[in-house]
Amino acid sequence: MSTLLVVHHAPTPAVRELAEAAVDGARHPDVSGVDVVVRPALEADASDVLGADGYLLGTTANFGYMSGALKHFFDTIFLQAGGQLADDGSAGTAETPKKPFGLWVHGRYDTTGAVRSVESIVGALGWRQSAEVLSVLGAVGEEQRAAAYELGATLAATLMD
Repeated sequence: MSTLLVVHHAPTPAVRELAEAAVDGARHPDVSGVDVVVRPALEADASDVLGADGYLLGTTANFGYMSGALKHFFDTIFLQAGGQLADDGSAGTAETPKKPFGLWVHGRYDTTGAVRSVESIVGALGWRQSAEVLSVLGAVGEEQRAAAYELGATLAATLMD
């Protein structure tokens, strides 16, 4: 059985709606052979990452960056999970298996910096993007919940045997 690790920071009702929809999608009845493990970003650790076959990440966009909670997650798992740094301390290119990941980001005005910051770190972890980033601005409605559901289902489906 494959494992999809969902790591998120969902401090507001809007972001919790996206997280719940993504997890519900990952647990779609047509998806079989995939165990969905959900961890808040401040509780996930390297053993969760090392035990997973794919990742679904969720964060708020805060001042042009990912949430502090998701950044803390990356800081604590980075080297243990195969992350690489270049000689100058910048993100290197990991030589680990290219495990799939997906991402949703919620912001009030802009999510560009948050998306870029996550993509930079997952690139140094050697993960491969397996679905388009879901970027949501402002209120979360049915369309955004449906897109989050689809994102979760897509990531889980990539792990089916």
